[in-house]
Amino acid sequence: MSDVQIKEQVQEVLDKLRPFLLRDGGDCELVDVEEGIVKLRLLGACGSCPSSTITLKAGIERALLEEVPGIVEVEQVF
Repeated sequence: MSDVQIKEQVQEVLDKLRPFLLRDGGDCELVDVEEGIVKLRLLGACGSCPSSTITLKAGIERALLEEVPGIVEVEQVF
C-alpha cells in the first residue's frame, strides 16, 4: 500500500472520530505518516487538555491500529 493510500485511510478514520473531539472543543490534524508512525497535532481544547495523551493513545491510536494496516504507533507533534 502506498503512503498516499495510507494517509487517505488515516484521514478517513480521523474524520469518523472528529465529531467526538469537536464535541469537547478539540480537533486533530494529520501532519504525516512515516514508516507506520502517524504524526498528529492536537488542536483547540485537545492541545492543552491533561487527558490528551489518553485521547491520543487509547482513542485515536487504537482506532487507527484496528482500521489501517501498517500503522504501528501514533505520535503527537507540536
